[in-house]
Amino acid sequence: MNAVMISGSRNPAGQTARAAGAVVEGLAARGVQCGQVFLPTMRVERCRQCEANGWGICRGEGKCVIEDDFASLVEQIEAADLVVFANPVYFGDLSESLRALLDRLRRTTRHEAGKARLAGKRAIGVCVAGGGGGGAPECCASLQKVLAICGFDTLDMIPVRRQNLEAKLPSLKRTGQWLADALQG
Repeated sequence: MNAVMISGSRNPAGQTARAAGAVVEGLAARGVQCGQVFLPTMRVERCRQCEANGWGICRGEGKCVIEDDFASLVEQIEAADLVVFANPVYFGDLSESLRALLDRLRRTTRHEAGKARLAGKRAIGVCVAGGGGGGAPECCASLQKVLAICGFDTLDMIPVRRQNLEAKLPSLKRTGQWLADALQG
């Protein structure tokens, strides 16, 4: 069993990383290997809406023409038994780097070839809000919507705010353990 954690955070030691790290720690405690991807360090361009109709080969072939790190990220997602999406909440929504990845991913899953690669793939989301912390639930709703469009089997959406991060870390670790048990059972 293996998993991949995809983070939209620029800070690999910040609040989002700590929250996602607790999930990864729980997975590891049950023997699930988890790779980690920090999107801001990757080259993932935004969708170009290649053709005049706003689409491109994404709709007709289930892939993207842009030559950047997107294709390798999709391969990592395909190879994983579970995907953990970790997102720092900005303005009550997804970070720009996670949005860029997911915008292109949902376009490629409009074609059967793209959708088949991800259909039923298990995923969770962890959305961590700084500041007042009020945007985490809205961000979870946004992430859940786009994951459903892509065909993921979303097992959980976890809103976290900086004010309750310390209290939620043990719960996030238990969530990782629960996910590992579910994958192996």
